[in-house]
Amino acid sequence: MGVALITPFKEDESVDFTALGRLVDYQIKNGIDYLVVLGTTAETATLTEEEKKQVTAFIINRVKGRVPIVLGVGGNCTRAVVEELKTKDFTGVEAILSVTPFYNKPSQEGIYQHYKAIAEATELPIVLYNVPGRTGINMTSDTTLRLARDFDNIVAVKEASGNIAQMDEIIKNKPKDFMVISGDDGITFPLITLGAVGVISVIGNAFPKEFSRMVRLALKGDYKNALEIHHSFTELFNLLFVDGNPAGVKCMLNAMGFIENKLRLPLVPTRITTYEKIRSVLTDLNVKY
Repeated sequence: MGVALITPFKEDESVDFTALGRLVDYQIKNGIDYLVVLGTTAETATLTEEEKKQVTAFIINRVKGRVPIVLGVGGNCTRAVVEELKTKDFTGVEAILSVTPFYNKPSQEGIYQHYKAIAEATELPIVLYNVPGRTGINMTSDTTLRLARDFDNIVAVKEASGNIAQMDEIIKNKPKDFMVISGDDGITFPLITLGAVGVISVIGNAFPKEFSRMVRLALKGDYKNALEIHHSFTELFNLLFVDGNPAGVKCMLNAMGFIENKLRLPLVPTRITTYEKIRSVLTDLNVKY
């Protein structure tokens, strides 16, 4: 299980590095396998370039090699992404997560050529990220499989299309060592039963121990106990995204005492009704943290 790490903010909207350090330690202590830094859940679109550098350096220093770090490096200008990959220092980073180009709405050939340029710009392992609900374009199974076969350093896809048939098609026809990773907490369990290797999780920010356990049980084929954990989180899966991501998980972490419930515009905190529902579920779960 990888965790798509949030970026905590103080009331003045500056990055709360003290809270970030606590959260990193909490993840590692509770058994996550790797951290995803500067992904969607980190509100990366609202961070300045200097803040991105500071957050990345801080996390690398805090982790001290205890778990691998996957860094988000993507965009809708291929030339800019390639330039970043060629000029940035990636010491301490094990792989990159690169989202499909957003807003431009390229063709499938355009998506292929975008990732081809990225793959040729770095020797780092690349995790493709397909999330059409955010980018406005779906990367089809044919395009994913073509990239997986053509480039040795394209090693995985984080699939968040919501299309189980598409994901199953990739799993069925992929090269042996290519990995399919769930990009949606709510479908992680069924996707693992089809052959996915795990998840890049949002809810793992708040529940790393419990969700890691579900993933590992499912990977071992203990579907009965994994399903029990999956079902215990069903209501939270829904509450996570009802007011947008990462508003839901930041609400959870605030209720658990980890962070201020602060986001940067255009994102705002969850509605009071959602907050109270989340607090109620947390009380029912009686999770110790």
